[in-house]
Amino acid sequence: MPEWMIALLRSTAVFLLILAGARLLGKRQLSQLTLFDLIVVVAIGVVAGALSLNLAGDLASALMAIVVWIGFPIALFYLSIKFKTVRDLVQGKETILINHGKVLDARLMEARMSPEDLLSQLRRKNVFNFADVEFALLEPSGDLSVLLKKEKQPVTAATLERKVGHESAPQTVILDGNFLDEPLAAMGLNRRWLHEELEKIGVAPENVFLAQVDSVGQLYVDLFDDAINLPQPKTKELLFVNLKKAQADCELYALATKDSQAKQMYTEAAGVMAETVRDLQPLLKR
Repeated sequence: MPEWMIALLRSTAVFLLILAGARLLGKRQLSQLTLFDLIVVVAIGVVAGALSLNLAGDLASALMAIVVWIGFPIALFYLSIKFKTVRDLVQGKETILINHGKVLDARLMEARMSPEDLLSQLRRKNVFNFADVEFALLEPSGDLSVLLKKEKQPVTAATLERKVGHESAPQTVILDGNFLDEPLAAMGLNRRWLHEELEKIGVAPENVFLAQVDSVGQLYVDLFDDAINLPQPKTKELLFVNLKKAQADCELYALATKDSQAKQMYTEAAGVMAETVRDLQPLLKR
């Protein structure tokens, strides 16, 4: 058999073996790899390259080396999940670099980091003043986790004690000009509804490149022709305005009528509408 054919077969076999091993090693991203993970990856790559080019000598020994370099990390992974001692040994421990606003010089030395390295890591977190940091921790992966001081943290709905509506992932209903019936049916909609919504905004279905429907049934559309600007959907805003108008109408009728029963009916209806508006406001006004 020619040499190139042998190299092709060996490389194919190694490729499939490495692919299977990579699947077994897990789905951690490159940024989450520890130094130990990086050494394992490099070792597997070196052995695989040597095996493909027939530089490893005995084929069985080289394959055994790959199995060991893939099998041992998998075994250590499962042991590290069960035992913290193994986890600390393999992955390392977190290192506190800033505590209560004070930079811990000794911990910087332990982490082999200079003050410039710390400031650089903070800038990557959009923190340009170390005095704004309450707590900073160096993760085993080398990433820096930062907690800002209370007065420097961004304002959220929780800090303002405001309710916000829950929102699920939007469903793609048109992709590359093709209608997707399954996502439509999952939201209780159909093609007829979609055609009606497109007609409201004056868009022909064949001109739509991408369309999504959010959790409250609002349609977002992108066209093949990027030169055409579409108005932003106002379904939620219009619904909120109509609810407020209905509440105001009930209150007005209650004031205008002299019939006691009608006055009571309109007053109760206005109360129901006010409660509805209050419940839906976090969802419709964001």
